[in-house]
Amino acid sequence: MNCKVKMGNIFYEVIGEGFPIIILHSIGTDHRSMKEWIEPIFKKINGYQRVYIDLPAHGNSDIDINLKSTDDMLTNILDFIDTSFLGMKFSLIGSSFGGYLAQGILHFRQNHVKSICLLAPVLHLIERTLPEKVVIEKDGNLLSALDSDLRSAFETLFVYQNKESLDCFLSEIQPGRILANKDFLTSDWREKGYFFSEEPFQGVSSLRQQALIILGKQDNICGYKDYDYLLNKFPSSTYVILNKAGHMLHIEKRQVVQQLVEDWLCE
Repeated sequence: MNCKVKMGNIFYEVIGEGFPIIILHSIGTDHRSMKEWIEPIFKKINGYQRVYIDLPAHGNSDIDINLKSTDDMLTNILDFIDTSFLGMKFSLIGSSFGGYLAQGILHFRQNHVKSICLLAPVLHLIERTLPEKVVIEKDGNLLSALDSDLRSAFETLFVYQNKESLDCFLSEIQPGRILANKDFLTSDWREKGYFFSEEPFQGVSSLRQQALIILGKQDNICGYKDYDYLLNKFPSSTYVILNKAGHMLHIEKRQVVQQLVEDWLCE
């Protein structure tokens, strides 16, 4: 489905009925990267409507020439939420850059967000404390058979570079990489408009939402050491650092992450 918004349109897929959960994926892929691991959770849980969106400039969500920054991306998403869920409460799940946008949504719609789940989320920080790149498992023969683009992306994202991870990458991540708006994503947006103009939760001492924050100890993209600021904003939070997990923790530690999300939903 498509929803016309201020600077383009938002494509989204809705599954199930009940309390809405708005789900935001990471940069360079699309909503299918979240759908594949989240949907199995709801084989045991009823009463939730899952709203998977393609972020602006991703998947089938189009942008117009006026969209220049992450502030603009957030404006489109808030426009979608206000159009589709006017006055309704909802929860949020966001991964990586989608987790950064989820923080922006909560910042501007605090009274409407019931709870929030963040997986390896981007923080409003220019400098980050990152661990060195670690590869726990590597299949050299498997990697040598990949073209340079696939291999580079796969090696960047994963600490388990084996067939199981590659199969997930090709079926869940790569389809969205093909559709992503590369003109926008490789533009000067990263240098000039990547961070919000207003820091989320600045001046807010605490947030009442039930929060789940999951990080990977071997995540050399977003790290795990800089999150005390975010953690301290949520007195009602579960904070988990998974060992032997990188930025793609929902693939590399899928069952553990699914169980944590299930517990968060049932709290």
